[in-house]
Amino acid sequence: MPGPFTTKTLTISNGPTETVTDLTRACKEFLMEAAGGRDGLLNVFVPHATAGIALIETGAGSDADLLAALHTMLPADDRWQHRHGSPGHGRDHVVPAFVPPHATLPVIGGRLELGTWQSVCLVDTNKDNPDRQVRLSFLG
Repeated sequence: MPGPFTTKTLTISNGPTETVTDLTRACKEFLMEAAGGRDGLLNVFVPHATAGIALIETGAGSDADLLAALHTMLPADDRWQHRHGSPGHGRDHVVPAFVPPHATLPVIGGRLELGTWQSVCLVDTNKDNPDRQVRLSFLG
């Protein structure tokens, strides 16, 4: 039987584009090993200053809508104090205030309990850093 706390790190390579990457399948696969049919909590954490974790519907345009909304709220222009990297990169450092770098989700009977259209997603607007780590942790 798995221990009370299990963790795994995923490496996600998005390339040089802003992306919303669906992590739901990876979360479910992790829980098949880690949860052992138990109830508990899944924590999803991205240890980066320019990315976040969101629960949204994917595949119907909501992922593109989220990126568009972030562009509207946080334009990639020269208004930002943080000025290294590509033009407008300072806004990438503000994104985690709106899309937090973590989510804690219920696990019942070893299964991730999401709503019908919810997906667990990595939101990454930083075109300067194509590789991300995502830590999945199960506490049962």
